[in-house]
Amino acid sequence: MTVETKPSNVSDSNQEAEPDQLLDDEGNKIPPVKKISSPTGLKIFLAALSFSYFSKALCGTIMKSSITQIERRFDLTSSTAGFIDGSFEMGNLLVIAFVSYFGAKLHRPKVIAVGCFTMALGCFLSAMPHFFMGYYKYETSHTASSANLTTSINPCSLHQDVNDTVLEVSLSGCEKEPSSYMWIYILLGNMLRGIGETPITPLGISYLDDFAKEENVPVYVACLHTIAMMGPMFGFLLGSLCAKLYVDIGFVDLGSITITPQDSRWVGAWWLGFLIGGATSFLSAIPFCFLPKSLKKPEKANKDKTSRGLLENTGSSRIKLSPEKTKPRKWSVMLKGFYTSLKKVLGNRMYFTFLCCSLLQFSGFIGFFTYKPKYMEQQYGQSASKSNFLIGVTSLPPVSLGIFLGGLIMKKYKMGIISATKFSFTMSFLAYAISLLHFFVGCDNYVVAGMTVSYEGNPIPYHKNSLFSECNSHCKCASNVWDPVCGANGITYVSACLAGCKTSEGHGKSTVFHNCRCLEINSSWTGNNSATLGQCPKSDDCSMKFIYYTVIQVIGGFCYALGATPSYMIMFRCVQPELKALAVGLYTLIMRMLGGIPAPVYFGAVIDKTCLKWGNTSCGKRGACRLYDSNANRYVFLGLAAILRGPSYLIGIIFYILVKKHFQNKNSRPLENGQEDAAMNKEDNCKIKERLPGSSDAENESSI
Repeated sequence: MTVETKPSNVSDSNQEAEPDQLLDDEGNKIPPVKKISSPTGLKIFLAALSFSYFSKALCGTIMKSSITQIERRFDLTSSTAGFIDGSFEMGNLLVIAFVSYFGAKLHRPKVIAVGCFTMALGCFLSAMPHFFMGYYKYETSHTASSANLTTSINPCSLHQDVNDTVLEVSLSGCEKEPSSYMWIYILLGNMLRGIGETPITPLGISYLDDFAKEENVPVYVACLHTIAMMGPMFGFLLGSLCAKLYVDIGFVDLGSITITPQDSRWVGAWWLGFLIGGATSFLSAIPFCFLPKSLKKPEKANKDKTSRGLLENTGSSRIKLSPEKTKPRKWSVMLKGFYTSLKKVLGNRMYFTFLCCSLLQFSGFIGFFTYKPKYMEQQYGQSASKSNFLIGVTSLPPVSLGIFLGGLIMKKYKMGIISATKFSFTMSFLAYAISLLHFFVGCDNYVVAGMTVSYEGNPIPYHKNSLFSECNSHCKCASNVWDPVCGANGITYVSACLAGCKTSEGHGKSTVFHNCRCLEINSSWTGNNSATLGQCPKSDDCSMKFIYYTVIQVIGGFCYALGATPSYMIMFRCVQPELKALAVGLYTLIMRMLGGIPAPVYFGAVIDKTCLKWGNTSCGKRGACRLYDSNANRYVFLGLAAILRGPSYLIGIIFYILVKKHFQNKNSRPLENGQEDAAMNKEDNCKIKERLPGSSDAENESSI
């Protein structure tokens, strides 16, 4: 029994056929494991895995930073856009469990390479709709041909003369509109990207954990996550650049465009980011094609030689092991083993509690992160480009620093599982308390006549809003068009027609409307009665609150990231060593299935409930939201994230009690002493690791 099992655990618990391979390679043959030395091969693998982490994070962030642009381009609600974003997790869900279990028995670097190539294909597919759709047509109350005219235009009379004609042309054109369901290609591409991303984390981390020194694994994981944070940073900066470029740049005359990046109808070049992300994923796959299936741990070299010599010189071992070489493994046997392993992992009370706690945390985080750029746009009046830029340069660097420092702290203080749990819980709860300050730094609604304020400038409740008043009754304006103008009195009007404007001058973005009757209603206003295209900006007080919001984000993100690496390592130490790949894969599966897929959908659904003004498609149907109730949006968006994360800390306390109870009993007491006392040797460490929950000695104690 000893001869049969020990060689298979020397380098990789999943390589059960290694003794047979050693028998076949006896003589003058050099085993494949020695083609690349362990330190060199591990460094190459770590560099390649880091770049793959960067590329997958880059592609994921491009989707997050483009969600607002996609929503506007395809006239979608936030819940539908969230469903598209969640399709990435659906792709993971299809294959994650089997890749984590069966992939560990295959050539792991090559499996990761196939995944990176699949990610690239998914990114290219997501960008394809742009090249098959017509030019973007945003809703406007005046025709495009008038953009280059310099003659005076009366918005009221223009609307009266061509209202019926424009409606007729719009309805006839909508029958030929090819873009109604083109967003499905983005959904499929995102799903394909999710399938490709699946093997990178479970197989990559387990590969490192198998062939690296145990004390270096936390640092390697911290390095991976730190480099991975560079992906979102570059992704948001790239998203900022793309959002600043008009969607049809190079194909239309930008001088005829009457909207700016600050406008809620603006759509940036969302497709460009997917092309760049796809190219990066393709490059990340190449190094894995040349890496070996396994490496050899330096400290176990002597043990390897002893095991090989024993196999070569023991006839009974040769006879016993040879039939296993010739007998192929059946799928039924592998599935039975999978079921047994799955039962062991889920039967671990500590792992199960950790899973529930992480699920609530992840659901709140993924929902908040998905709509964070949108929240900054609607709450603080920032453009999509500036929102993405600020996230990239202010929020992500502190998180990267926190993740790296968390790994160093864990190594320096030789944290055991008990101290790591305490540290991670404290940092996470501190970040949660800081995030509650967001409720106090919100901005008021946009001042929009007939929607948030009356035409006299007084606040009105939502159910009493009315776009029509005596000042614009003679114009017979359309109420479903969103083409805002900013009056000289600081009030935004839904259109120049609804502002009662009679004349205009200029063209394109520089168009100015004059003699706007609705500005005269406000008795406190004594200035001119002109209006310019676009919404009025929010107050200076809102700009100051946005600075406070950014500071809170930086501090909270740093605190949360400090506990991220210890929290991640807890998952490895809660299960039997040979089940760590399955544990990571199952963890990822649950997070994707119960957190990543539904969270963007229900976050988007509650955000849709706060919409004050919906846009319209060319067919007259409801499109993307143009204006939100800022107060309701803040309480709903932040409140939902807080409600999800709050109960997780109660479960976290239970998890800490279970960990402390198990690792402080007399059977496992040396673990804590060993981690905190330098006198403990490596042999004791190995023995204790074999007694972790999930092993045969602790199975009854750790099962539910």
